[in-house]
Amino acid sequence: MTSPIATPPHFQLTLRKPWLGWFPKPTVVVNGVAQPAQWGTRNWKVPGEGAATVTIFLFNRMWKFGEVRFEAVPGTTEALLYSAPWLPFGPGKIRTMVP
Repeated sequence: MTSPIATPPHFQLTLRKPWLGWFPKPTVVVNGVAQPAQWGTRNWKVPGEGAATVTIFLFNRMWKFGEVRFEAVPGTTEALLYSAPWLPFGPGKIRTMVP
C-alpha cells in the first residue's frame, strides 16, 4: 500500500511579452521572495498556508515598469496570463486564461 504524496499548492502563470520589440525578462515576487523568470508558462509554488501576494514587473536598468499585483489562492485551477505593456512605462495586465 502506498501513501499519497503531498504536493505543495501552486498556480499556473503565463508571462507574455508584446510581439514587437525587445523586452527585459520579467521578475515574479511571491510573498516577498523575488525570482527571475522567463517568458512563457510555468507553475509557481505558493509557500505556506493560504493566499500568496504575487507581484510581477519588468526592470530595464533605469526604471521598473509593467507592475501588476494580485493574490494567488492555492487550489484554484484557473491559469493566469500576464501581458506586458507595449511601452516601457505603465502597468501590465493580469487575467484568467480561457481554455
